[in-house]
Amino acid sequence: MRKAKISRMVLAMCLGSFVMGIFYFQSNLKSASPQGSGQARGSRKSVRSPLQTLYAADSMDPSPLHLMHKARRELLHDACRSHTRKRRVLMRDDLKHVIVDDHHGLLYCYVPKVACTNWKRVLLVLTGESGGLNEPLQIPANEAHAPGRLRALSEYSAPEINRRLRAYLKFLFVREPFERLVSAYRNKFTRTYNTAFHRRYGTRIIRKHRPEPRPEALERGDDVSFAEFVKYLVDPSTRREEPFNEHWERAHALCHPCLLGYDVVGKYETLHEDAAYVLRLAGVDDHVTFPSTAGNARTTGDMASDFFKSISPEFQKKLYELYSMDFLLFNYSTPAYLQLT
Repeated sequence: MRKAKISRMVLAMCLGSFVMGIFYFQSNLKSASPQGSGQARGSRKSVRSPLQTLYAADSMDPSPLHLMHKARRELLHDACRSHTRKRRVLMRDDLKHVIVDDHHGLLYCYVPKVACTNWKRVLLVLTGESGGLNEPLQIPANEAHAPGRLRALSEYSAPEINRRLRAYLKFLFVREPFERLVSAYRNKFTRTYNTAFHRRYGTRIIRKHRPEPRPEALERGDDVSFAEFVKYLVDPSTRREEPFNEHWERAHALCHPCLLGYDVVGKYETLHEDAAYVLRLAGVDDHVTFPSTAGNARTTGDMASDFFKSISPEFQKKLYELYSMDFLLFNYSTPAYLQLT
């Protein structure tokens, strides 16, 4: 009887090791140190890890920039506490967008249409995976996104995940939700070179949300209107059939801020100041600079406002409800151009 009980206990322990749920506890100052191998660029200037540097600065650095980031972190924490009913278990699939830099102790959750190409370029340089290129902009965009160049946190074992979550600086960059959405629409549905998106998503949107579509539109899917795109997004059957594409998936659904508790919340609106802040925490600001990009093609609030003129108040309200958590968690105001009443 005793042997049978012991056997059941051993079996339970073995099964437990395969459970993908990951638990970890946060503390302000972590003692674990980043680890890494290979030829990374830019040794840290301090013996402190980026995470230790951040939280030490809470009492040592009264600069407006640091205080702003501390306020963002606290606002996110408070919003999570107010607007999430129940804390669920962190799963491995939640970590597919979190990129690991073991050399500098960084975890970066990338959100498409929020400068993620340039952040991946920077991380390729920092991790020594840039093919010998020292300037981020020397790395072609397609190579920055190539699978296998950068490791995701989901690729590690549960103990390795837990150690990194405790010891590394966790950061993400977000953007005003509807500016990001309009940017995704413009890039994926109005550019002639994005034929893969036209065929996969455009044809489906036209078939379902356009009365009496022309045969060539059904074949090519290259003339989706913004109004049709919005109808596709708010249609409940869309997400029942498959998850949203990452380019229009909500930032909180990609990066799970209420589960991961990010240390730095960067914003597209203050991109270069926030990027420099992260690189300074990592102690590599002397070795790599976040790329400057031309702003002439950037989707602005005025541009988003123009696109929403074609959307009825009914669908504006449905779309706002769909993206409301991104507005709440990241402290973005409801756009003045919306007709929600």
